[in-house]
Amino acid sequence: MFIQTEATPNPATLKFLPGQTVLEMGTADFPSAETAGTSPMAKRLFAVDGVTGVFFGMDFVTVTKLDDLEWNHLKPSILGAIMEHYQSGQPVIEAGEQQDGHTAHEGADSEIVNQIKELLDTRVRPAVAQDGGDITFHGFDRGIVYLHMKGACAGCPSSTMTLKMGIENLLRHYIPEVTEVRPVAA
Repeated sequence: MFIQTEATPNPATLKFLPGQTVLEMGTADFPSAETAGTSPMAKRLFAVDGVTGVFFGMDFVTVTKLDDLEWNHLKPSILGAIMEHYQSGQPVIEAGEQQDGHTAHEGADSEIVNQIKELLDTRVRPAVAQDGGDITFHGFDRGIVYLHMKGACAGCPSSTMTLKMGIENLLRHYIPEVTEVRPVAA
């Protein structure tokens, strides 16, 4: 098994490409070891000293580390944990536990919310997946869109710029009812 790695805009996060499907659909975010209960692969990665976050996409795994540790010390252990997981035959996430960030929204704003989700799914999420992260919709209220940044996007130094200059401008261009985009915590 050959696993490629890619840098992300977040220096504390590295993207690992195992060359095979990680999740069939959606994403899964494990911001701490305590949240990894449903994922044998996340548990294995959190067992590596210094790992502080794990995120799964369709064909990638992003791992976040403590700031004071160097990637050249952690990377071999992380690569080993990923290979060990695939050799074990265990699922990445136990059946029925996958997360994808989609929530139902009803009411007067439902058409606007559908437009927002469509733009996020077609224009934004593929771009941030390239950087090893994901952005999920959390709400729309009085012109303000609330989004949650995951994976490499969470804690990224350029995440505020991505939200304000990129996503906010895109949404405001296509949907006049949108006035602002704000991040939310998990």
